[in-house]
Amino acid sequence: MSMPLIINIIVFVVLLLVLAQTRKTNWSLSKKVLSGLVLGVVFGLGLHLVYNTGDQVLNDSISWFNIVGNGYVKLLQMVVMPLVFISILSAVAKLHSATSSLGKISFLSIGTLLVTTFIAALVAVFVTRLFGLTADGLVQGAAETARLSALQSDYVGKVTDLSVPQFILSFIPTNPFADLTGAKPTAIISVVIFAAFLGVAALKLLKDDEVKGKYVLTAIDTAQLWVMKLVRLVMTLTPYGVFALMTKVVASSNMADILKLGGFLAASYVGIAIMFIVHAIILAGSGINPIRFFKKVWPVITFAFTSRSSAASIPMNIEAQTNRIGVPESIASFSASFGTTIGQNGCAGLYPAMLAVMVAPTMGVNPLDPLWILTLAGIVTMSSIGVAGVGGGATFAALIVLPALGFPITLAALLISIEPLIDMGRTALNVNGSMTAGTFTSQVMGLTDKSKFEQENDKDLVNS
Repeated sequence: MSMPLIINIIVFVVLLLVLAQTRKTNWSLSKKVLSGLVLGVVFGLGLHLVYNTGDQVLNDSISWFNIVGNGYVKLLQMVVMPLVFISILSAVAKLHSATSSLGKISFLSIGTLLVTTFIAALVAVFVTRLFGLTADGLVQGAAETARLSALQSDYVGKVTDLSVPQFILSFIPTNPFADLTGAKPTAIISVVIFAAFLGVAALKLLKDDEVKGKYVLTAIDTAQLWVMKLVRLVMTLTPYGVFALMTKVVASSNMADILKLGGFLAASYVGIAIMFIVHAIILAGSGINPIRFFKKVWPVITFAFTSRSSAASIPMNIEAQTNRIGVPESIASFSASFGTTIGQNGCAGLYPAMLAVMVAPTMGVNPLDPLWILTLAGIVTMSSIGVAGVGGGATFAALIVLPALGFPITLAALLISIEPLIDMGRTALNVNGSMTAGTFTSQVMGLTDKSKFEQENDKDLVNS
């Protein structure tokens, strides 16, 4: 271990200790996360100025930093499946009219996610043409060639092996214990379905045998409280995780690649910004103040941005909706869970549509043809069902959309150098989309606790 590496690790640990001092204050989680974000940017910039991108010392340093950053993401992923399962189970078991309530919640939540994804595809057409982006001139180097080879072996088979009916059937759980391990891209949907059926069964038991039914409901409540204690225990580590993740992103960014593909990067973030405005309009239309909403969910968006994982954001997503916005637990659990695999506005909406518009002229297709645009938006919307809420989900979506349009998948590999930078914004948009869907559903059903939403001093996401 070289001396520069040792120094970098020591500085990193010292900054973690400095960040730990915020525990002695009365700061909210938002301020603690912001502190971690700022420290990560400053430290990352310092490393970026000292070392060249790809420097071995820098790479080794990031490997050590990943113990904190990736370790935190893994801990959150650890609690995702238990949280989704017990949240949906508890939510359904508490419904007075399970069938009708589940139907309304599912229809409104999923409908909002799919409609916003359709809009995202239209926005993608607009920003891609606005910036004049095409696939011409993009160079395929060694890294891109390796990336394409990996895509063809790892993803294409998964996409083409299943027909549409088979893909829909993959949602239905055959072995819920295997689904709880996250063994397949649609595992979260399968867990949601299993938990919903189990919850309905608990209500049936309560009706047939009240004594035993109450025992089951008590056990469910106890298990939920237990899992939530676990979730909040992990969430206390959020500022440290954000610090490490942001340090990695800033320190490892390649300015040359950013400048080379700056047009696509800029267009992507313009599209993401427009979609945030679309979410704000939907919220305003339902009677929710968008500015107050974004202020309350800011810690969740920040974590989604740095972690690049919609699935890992589920615990904070549900907590923010229930404790800060006043959305019932049942709706928050459904929107957060479905939002990781259905209708991801950024990864499954904007990104594949932008690639399709870029490729279209090289294939002799007019990307401004209204019929083709509607076809693209429809394919993008339908293909957004089942896209995994983890890093690489956008690539998976692109590998469904491009072949469906008769386009080659090559372009999905040519943007590898700036993929992490774009994925950060896309993931933040995905997560905000799921929270928007939950809030909109709650508003339409008249179930939002406005007293929580109007509170100026929010309960901390960790200690609430």
